Amino acid sequence: MSTSLFDRMLARIVRLGVLEVVHADGRVAKFGLPAPGFPQVRIRLTRPGVTTSILRDPRLGAGEAYIAGDLTIEQGDVMELAQLLRANQPWEAGAKLYAPSALRKLLRRAIAAADQVNARARSKANVGHHYDIGYDLYALMLDGEHMQYSCAYWSREDMTLGEAQEAKLAHIAAKLALKPGQQVLDIGGGWGGMAIYLAKHFDVTVTAITLSAEQLALAVAHAKAAGIGDRVKFELADYRDLPASGRRFDRIVSVGMFEHVGRPQFDSFFRICARLLTDDGVMLLHTIGRFGGPGSTDAFTRKYIFPGGYIPALSETVAASEKVRLIASDVETLRLHYARTLRAWHANCVANRAAIEALYDAKFFRMWTFYLAGATAAFESGGMGNYQIQYTRDRHALPLTRGYMGEVEAGLLESRPAPALISAD
Repeated sequence: MSTSLFDRMLARIVRLGVLEVVHADGRVAKFGLPAPGFPQVRIRLTRPGVTTSILRDPRLGAGEAYIAGDLTIEQGDVMELAQLLRANQPWEAGAKLYAPSALRKLLRRAIAAADQVNARARSKANVGHHYDIGYDLYALMLDGEHMQYSCAYWSREDMTLGEAQEAKLAHIAAKLALKPGQQVLDIGGGWGGMAIYLAKHFDVTVTAITLSAEQLALAVAHAKAAGIGDRVKFELADYRDLPASGRRFDRIVSVGMFEHVGRPQFDSFFRICARLLTDDGVMLLHTIGRFGGPGSTDAFTRKYIFPGGYIPALSETVAASEKVRLIASDVETLRLHYARTLRAWHANCVANRAAIEALYDAKFFRMWTFYLAGATAAFESGGMGNYQIQYTRDRHALPLTRGYMGEVEAGLLESRPAPALISAD
């Protein structure tokens, strides 16, 4: 019974491109028709009950079947499988890839809401779940220069991943409108790439905070290697603890961290940022976001990738910041930049498959590439994008027009000093 329901589900989804399914009993079902730009994929289900698991929760069920080897791909790869399914149901068309029942929707939202209540201890554990799994993995996957684990900025078609990540840093730095002597706070500092970039290119002092002990240690080493350890300080701290110090900052930047805050904490996040920002200060928030209205985090991502995470809608983000009178002085939507970034990361992982499997195992490699493939499809055809929101507390804090951004950005990209990051050894 479940195999017939499974086939009916795929028949509704796959119209363009071809998906062949070899069921556990040897029966072959074929869906869709060849079409330009749509891949042809053949999968094999090796266990009879796998269709039931996928029907129960398609993304989680398919992901776990792929990790376990119960779903194998005989033609194409996991990236093409995710592309085929998602591109047939683009967000712009108003279609949903899967249509869960009203009860299932309610249950998912309740579970997701409970998961997003991020107390300090849980926030630290959630960050460690993803970022403390080993620098070696990220060194194999990311750009290798600035170690940016967030959306790059592809200002040219022919950019390398490293060039696109440096362009992202310049793009953000230009929006901060930095001035000599300013104090900058980087919330979620990662491996130090943003803080080091700002300190190298501007006469500013940067404090970067993170909840990842492994990232902290490497960020300190990176800053020392760059020769700017005196102007960059890294702290293992929760953003909620900073107001007690009495410190205030001329500029605040946060890249790829807001997705970990959790919806129940949005108001407190912006309230704290407003308290930390000087009266004429500027803040730049770079975050993954949803097109359209609020939603919920899928079960696969919650379980395997980002526990406690939530991708906010633009409306939710701005509504929370409005409560503390932060002015959204500039908003930019990066529609396809993360899709390109994710494809580059996936390609790096595939090229380094043997090394990644040696670090972990084959199941981890399948889990990680399933995550990257699904995320790519969500940014190419689903409802995901990136937002860069510039905030001020005073309408007079920035020039009247946006021209200063382009001038600073162009100047930064003309200089391009040599990278100074080091290995984890």
